Amino acid sequence: MEANVRFTHQALVEQSKQGNRNAQHQLYGLYVDAMFNVAMRLLTIREDAEDVIQESFVEAFKKMDSFRFESTFGAWLKRIVINRSINHLKAKRLLLSSLENEGEPAEENEIEGSQDFEIEKIKIGLGQLPEGYKQIITLYLIEGYDHVEIGEILGISTSTSKSQYHRAKKKLVQIVNEL
Repeated sequence: MEANVRFTHQALVEQSKQGNRNAQHQLYGLYVDAMFNVAMRLLTIREDAEDVIQESFVEAFKKMDSFRFESTFGAWLKRIVINRSINHLKAKRLLLSSLENEGEPAEENEIEGSQDFEIEKIKIGLGQLPEGYKQIITLYLIEGYDHVEIGEILGISTSTSKSQYHRAKKKLVQIVNEL
């Protein structure tokens, strides 16, 4: 018997749609840790991530009627968290770097010897990337969004997402090699 994952926690979602605070609290408990991790990967400041998580859950519960089980509740909530995180960064004036080069072709060089990089060096390198590069790398490699989705999330073209990703990857390799 195969269950459709889109309907995970359907009863709690339906009860939450009706304003049941206990069901909302249960959903919060089920998803808060995972959503906090998503926010932290983008924001890196604990207090900012906590604020964004609270705002995201409030928004999700207010807009619960718009959730139609076209995806899982977790995926829907994750999109809210990512959008709120990006809006938070934009509000702090941490915009994507070098968007003026939007039409520049993307480089296709692969990371050489990437299997030899140590995880700690990569974490340090990610921390040293400019915010815009860190956003692209996080959304593409860690969160698993494709360039079309990243373009929609960040309000940029698909080609800009690709070129920013390739520049970010190149910069990350440079940083890691210097460590």
